[in-house]
Amino acid sequence: MHAHLRRLSDALEGTDADRVERWGARAAPLLASGHRLFACGNGGSAAEAQHLTAELTGRFERERPPLSALALHAETSSVTAIANDYGYQHVYARQLRAHAEEGDLLVCLSTSGNSENVVETVKAAHDLGVVTWSLTGSASCALEALSEETVVVPAASVSVVQEVHLALVHVFCAAVDRGLERIASSTAPAPRAAS
Repeated sequence: MHAHLRRLSDALEGTDADRVERWGARAAPLLASGHRLFACGNGGSAAEAQHLTAELTGRFERERPPLSALALHAETSSVTAIANDYGYQHVYARQLRAHAEEGDLLVCLSTSGNSENVVETVKAAHDLGVVTWSLTGSASCALEALSEETVVVPAASVSVVQEVHLALVHVFCAAVDRGLERIASSTAPAPRAAS
């Protein structure tokens, strides 16, 4: 096996995907009731944050209503204005303060777990009553200390961490869809008895 794939396999084996699955199950009723999910990261992690929000506003593997999900890096005029006027560390936190409400969700992706702009966003989320979940590649990092829950990918390679994060994005989305299906089946009207 190629060395990179071996490292990827080892990292997948050592990652707590069950926790991410529980996040998806918890997110489903919140998203179904109109709460929003926000996601943020830098570089490749920003791409994965946008991948997550696209799966939710579009669809993952099954047809369902769209869910409100925003990748905070994707609003480029806001990002550049905030960076210019307030500093890059505030580019996501200020947007979260503008858009989020209590009970919304924030998913952070950071291979180091110490990206200042992501850390500031988690701090803002606490002020707003927003649930915070983080995917990182480093234990004992700032995000692990600040987030409600964190899943750490045990890998030294940034590329391996990012690939596992993408797999976890799909685990999350599948769990959201299953949760929405349970909600739909529990609220569906009982079939009318034959007369």
